[in-house]
Amino acid sequence: MTRPGGVWRNWGRSESVRPRWVERPGSADAVRRAVSAAASRSLRLKAVGAGHSFSGIAVAPDVLVDLSDLRGLVSVDRERSRVTLRAGTFLWEVPRLLAPYGLAMTNLGDIDRQTIAGAISTGTHGTGATFGGIATQVVGVTLVTGDGSLLTVDEEHDADLLPAVALGLGALGVIVEVTLQCVPAFLLAAVESPEPLEETLADWERRIAATDHLEFYWFPGTEVAVTKANTRLPESAVRRPIPPVRRWVDETLLNNTVYRVTCAACAVVPPLVRPINAIAGRAFGNRTYTDASARVFTQRRAVRFREMEYAVPAEHLMSAFRAVRDLIAERRWHISFPLEVRVAAGDDRWMSTASARDTGYIAVHRYWRENPAEYFTAVEEVLASFDGRPHWGKEHSLDAAALRTRYPRFDDFVSLRDRLDPRRVFANAYLDRVLGE
Repeated sequence: MTRPGGVWRNWGRSESVRPRWVERPGSADAVRRAVSAAASRSLRLKAVGAGHSFSGIAVAPDVLVDLSDLRGLVSVDRERSRVTLRAGTFLWEVPRLLAPYGLAMTNLGDIDRQTIAGAISTGTHGTGATFGGIATQVVGVTLVTGDGSLLTVDEEHDADLLPAVALGLGALGVIVEVTLQCVPAFLLAAVESPEPLEETLADWERRIAATDHLEFYWFPGTEVAVTKANTRLPESAVRRPIPPVRRWVDETLLNNTVYRVTCAACAVVPPLVRPINAIAGRAFGNRTYTDASARVFTQRRAVRFREMEYAVPAEHLMSAFRAVRDLIAERRWHISFPLEVRVAAGDDRWMSTASARDTGYIAVHRYWRENPAEYFTAVEEVLASFDGRPHWGKEHSLDAAALRTRYPRFDDFVSLRDRLDPRRVFANAYLDRVLGE
């Protein structure tokens, strides 16, 4: 995927590039050498993790730094429940690394294919009205800045910069290590069930206040919401995991193999979408189980898709969802992928989609072989009207002029970028658009 002379493509196949050369550093010093070499030649350099961003945020126009050799556990602070990880460590690797110490990450999204550096840099998040995105778990970052210098930011070193570098969009430097504040390992009791959509919408505010982690999926053209409610339990609680055969049927056979076939069929014959969505809305989920947190938070997603997600003020989430639902009905679109609706607590990260406000999220998807332009453009217009902020790692069209009005610390972030990368070593077309040149 990143062999010399080869073409790099992201997972969603929405972005590709043929970099001039590829670096695979195995240490911070190797990253420093790569950055210094690129800077001396006036080349632009981007670090790439799993390629799970749908936007062009990780596209490397000149030098691609593949972090796959910069993985693993660096250190553990048992007393403070903190761990330091190398930047290229995949999220799916973290539970195994933390298990010997009885620790877990506070919250996760529903996909764990990303690297820790990529996840925090793009604002990856899960759900839960009192829980922030993954970047809010960051208490320390070590990165290589535009001149090849090593910068450590934590509570003892440049602490005032942590809210910026913990979610830095790849614009401030190449992250080499991340320190996370963890929690004691815990279980989640999961209840997944199809429910009448209108009942879910009407009862949403009460349920998000009463549930640790709540989200729902809606298949367009149906009147069903597939809800997922997770309750946190101590690790000593009784586990009732999904039986292996049931898990294989649900997550491999139905959610991936069969779903891939139906999505491909719907792309060729759009009228199939409504009856298939009606079946999916009733069959998807509908199970109760208790297991380790990471096994409940995350799901295996093998059906390739493209995605756009917007964050709106939490108090406007239901109105925004209804507006998108009405738009789909008015346009009579055949959309095979469900909408995903989640929430997160407000935080202090300067470029977080939840910066300074409690937030609701609406994500829309299209099968990767379908053109999402008309759908995404229209939905974006609706969600932007609710003071929406686009997820940095997902498709959107906003530029710096539009984004500046949506982020209280936008200009502070740009000023820090000027300080840490004045020559724009880490720039690319996406960052030029969303932050300015």
